[in-house]
Amino acid sequence: MSSSKEEKNKALVLEAFDTLFNKRDYTAAERFWSPNYIQHSAHIEPGRDGLFSLIKSIPSTLKYEPGVIVAEGDFVIIHGRFSGFGLPVNWIAADIIRMKDGILIEHWDVIQDEATKEQSKSGNPMLGDSFPPEPLNKGIAQHQKRPVALYADGIKWLNWAVEMLEGKKTEFHGVQVKLPAKEGK
Repeated sequence: MSSSKEEKNKALVLEAFDTLFNKRDYTAAERFWSPNYIQHSAHIEPGRDGLFSLIKSIPSTLKYEPGVIVAEGDFVIIHGRFSGFGLPVNWIAADIIRMKDGILIEHWDVIQDEATKEQSKSGNPMLGDSFPPEPLNKGIAQHQKRPVALYADGIKWLNWAVEMLEGKKTEFHGVQVKLPAKEGK
């Protein structure tokens, strides 16, 4: 597999996310997302139009901060923070994107509420090396009522996605998943 293809895919995803989520340049963003974009997120309506409509409906204070990004073949996984979108808590997300010819064509995500320093049992932030400033976290504890089961399911999904990309898994909940063949094999 060409690492330059993977590096290009990572750079394209970073640019696409910045263009749509931070700059809100919908015309420029169209060149990154396929018109036939396949959406698997429970939070977003189908297709590119569903994604763009969601972002248009969110306050202009929305900010996306990327963290770790990895790529293998046509898949890119990016770990990042969504803030300023109208909820009392930031979201930490692992977005899984399938690319084809430099275009985002399919998307899955795992999302969890960002823990404050006081809530973090590990004492470590969920993204980067520091917690967000306190004003962003004020009053989060009373709003975080999602059960631990949702968190555990998210971790299971993320682990499965990584194992799938590594070729260790070929099915999900009993359904066979066929990945595109790797180049050079």
